[in-house]
Amino acid sequence: MLLPTLARTALARAAARPAAAAAGSQVGAVRFLNLHEYQSAQIMKDAGVNVPFGLPAHTVDEAVQAAAEIGDEQVVIKSQILAGGRGLGKFTNGLQGGVHIIDSKETKDYAEKMLGGTLVTKQSGPAGKPVNTLLLAKKMSLAKEFYFAIFMDRGSGGPLIIACSEGGTSIEDLAESSPEKIVKVPVDITTGPTLEQIETVVNGLGCSGDKAAAGEQIQALYNLFIDKDCTMVEVNPLAEDTDGNLIAADAKIGFDDNAEFRQKDVFAQRDHTQEDPREVAAGKWDLNYIGLDGNIGCMVNGAGLAMSTMDIISLRGGSPANFLDVGGSANVDQIKAAFEIITTDPAVKAILVNIFGGIMKCDIIAEGIIEASKALDLKVPVVVRLEGTNVERGKQLLEESGLDLITADDLDDAAAKAVAAIS
Repeated sequence: MLLPTLARTALARAAARPAAAAAGSQVGAVRFLNLHEYQSAQIMKDAGVNVPFGLPAHTVDEAVQAAAEIGDEQVVIKSQILAGGRGLGKFTNGLQGGVHIIDSKETKDYAEKMLGGTLVTKQSGPAGKPVNTLLLAKKMSLAKEFYFAIFMDRGSGGPLIIACSEGGTSIEDLAESSPEKIVKVPVDITTGPTLEQIETVVNGLGCSGDKAAAGEQIQALYNLFIDKDCTMVEVNPLAEDTDGNLIAADAKIGFDDNAEFRQKDVFAQRDHTQEDPREVAAGKWDLNYIGLDGNIGCMVNGAGLAMSTMDIISLRGGSPANFLDVGGSANVDQIKAAFEIITTDPAVKAILVNIFGGIMKCDIIAEGIIEASKALDLKVPVVVRLEGTNVERGKQLLEESGLDLITADDLDDAAAKAVAAIS
């Protein structure tokens, strides 16, 4: 697959949150910061990449002013959401398309319909994404449209440049219909792309203008990928104007969260309104949460155990509502926060707690479960399976709590009881 799908993103984000040193805090390998097009365009411009002139607008008045500053009879008005497929998307208010070429005098009407609306695309999920910002861009005279991207590739162990002579549309569809048009160039991260590799990319795109200048743009995009600690730079389309110049007409950039300490200016631009609020809350508590569409909430320590728990729930005929890894050194407050996050999902009809105590001690989990149950007045069944360090003390605390908790001897038993609790 060429593009990060929802499932691929979930797996990347669920990748092990390594057990922290007993005295240290947890730092998860979560790689999912994305920026809006207008933010990405400014970063690209600063890196020497050609981008169309454009101005962001957060209000209708700002949109009208931006169109006036561009000064052309027509402008491009683009919804800013963190999902692809905007052009073919649809607003919940009925407006078709999140990207339009319009007469400048129509800016006010379109901005009123788009700002504050919810845009649903193939990649946004059925709930869609809120449009709080528009990008007003200069209409370009484009002769050709290409696809260009750089991803971190597990197979080659480094950056992978992907280029296609057709762009401006779904690369997944092109991969199915015309795979021969797609060029893949693995790059040695220690040396960067060679001149021959850049030439391969330029030829694969089918550039008809100055090949040397095109190569400089490819190099600039690669430098951006490395210098900004990116996990993805996707330009669709990477276009060629009537003078043969390459222009990044639309772009998405993803960044490695582990590099936040040295990319503070980038991470300061994060838009939390585009993220699941439960995931934002989990991040504040150093928990690893991914919302799913089932009805059995899961609280587990360790990514592998969490995924196994979800598998066994499914095997037993249930459906997990989330992935939630509390890690190896969570405290009582974090356990309580985990319950709060799980129960904000109205679809959750039961909760399964599956803890294998290593660094994480079962009595700490038990204390958190007891405190959360009392404080939150939980209305759904809670199934608890504990094993490992201080397990007997943990079980004793649960038994003496007086709470209506369902205990389980092993994971299979726990999954069966969780499914039965909502049947």
